Amino acid sequence: MCASWSGQETDPIEVSPRLAAKKPRKTNILAETDEQLRRRRSRLWLVGLLSLPLIGAVAAFGIAPNTITEPVTLREVVDDLALEVPASEVSTDEPFWREERIQRGDTVASLLSRLQVDDAEALRFLRSSERVRPLYQLVPGRILRAVTKASGELVSLRYATSDGTELRVERTDIGFKATQRVLEMERRLVMSSGEIHSSLFAAMDSAGLGDHVATQLADIFSAEIDFNRDLRPGDRFSVVFEAFYHEGEFVRTGRIVGSEFISRGTRHRAVYFPDGAGGGYFTPEGRNLKRAFLRSPLEFSRISSGFSESRLHPVLNVWRAHRGVDYAAPTGTRVRSTADGEIIFAGHQSGYGNVVVVRHRSGYATAYGHLSGFSRGLHTGQRIGQGDVIGYVGMTGLATGPHLHYEFRVNGVHQNPLRMATPGGEPITPGRRPQFEGAVAQMLERLDLIRGMNLALVN
Repeated sequence: MCASWSGQETDPIEVSPRLAAKKPRKTNILAETDEQLRRRRSRLWLVGLLSLPLIGAVAAFGIAPNTITEPVTLREVVDDLALEVPASEVSTDEPFWREERIQRGDTVASLLSRLQVDDAEALRFLRSSERVRPLYQLVPGRILRAVTKASGELVSLRYATSDGTELRVERTDIGFKATQRVLEMERRLVMSSGEIHSSLFAAMDSAGLGDHVATQLADIFSAEIDFNRDLRPGDRFSVVFEAFYHEGEFVRTGRIVGSEFISRGTRHRAVYFPDGAGGGYFTPEGRNLKRAFLRSPLEFSRISSGFSESRLHPVLNVWRAHRGVDYAAPTGTRVRSTADGEIIFAGHQSGYGNVVVVRHRSGYATAYGHLSGFSRGLHTGQRIGQGDVIGYVGMTGLATGPHLHYEFRVNGVHQNPLRMATPGGEPITPGRRPQFEGAVAQMLERLDLIRGMNLALVN
């Protein structure tokens, strides 16, 4: 059988002649088809009837009754409203905190002005009291805090000094008083590196470091590097040192705990290790960097005249031996003892001017001439340590300009201090070798991290 439906009930149905005998069966099939068609039409009518309300709703949503389609005129209305201001319950003279960061060139007076302190009594106290002397050692970057009243009256003043104490100036019923207390500080390690262009101090300034770090670095490598003669542009340094903070504010630098200096292509390394009394600086191999004598009695200077058997004396204008080394430096530059010893003379002596002579062990002695003055309290018989300040550069005696005349004697015979080989300190003991190697490995990792970078890292 082949059948088709076009959607019209009048379409003819063709029946094959072979199936004519089975006509009653075909009639049943057609009857069932008509019944299904009637049911489908009924469902279509029902769906149509149910959809009419929805169509109406859509139309109603599109155009709502009484909708205004003309433009609406806008009018601006401004009214003055009277607001009631409540009376202030806080006194206008209540004390409150102020703080100012110290800048280069600041004075106590300029800082008080920026803190809006207008208090003649407080200013008289700050100028006259000896106990507020630390306040006049202003360090740029440090913070000065004050409690004041709106009238400018000073209630209290606080300043953290470089020695780890806090100066407090407070108003009392009988006037002002000044006290100092030890600060609780947090220790951090700072890593920094830099390159030499002109001097070590200038390079330290470029790296944001202070003179204290530069002086320590020069002391550590003083037996290996002559910082008066050996520095060249392009030399590099890396340091890891302590920094102490109080409530997040930097207070002071501490000890260098690891350092590296590359001078003329030669790498020098040092690690601080607490071996023996007070600890010391060692190479990564465990060699003690401390020498019996420093290479120079001055931290930084230049040699103006070396050791020689004969030279023309600049004052006497005669040829005579120069049994020492002259270091040119500004008047007042600190002079250090190059080794532990005992002062056997401190006073004025003919051509030497003000001179200090120090006796050391094993027949060694050193002399320091043309000094402008001596350290306070210095006297014959006093025991001093290596690096202790004994006097200050000057031009007393036979001298044409400020410089230090330095002599080195062995059993009374003058020797050239620049060529003398002096013994070193004790190396790391075998019992502490494992602990030392562990500390060295960690420090070398830090130095390797910052080598070649001009930066400062805090951790």
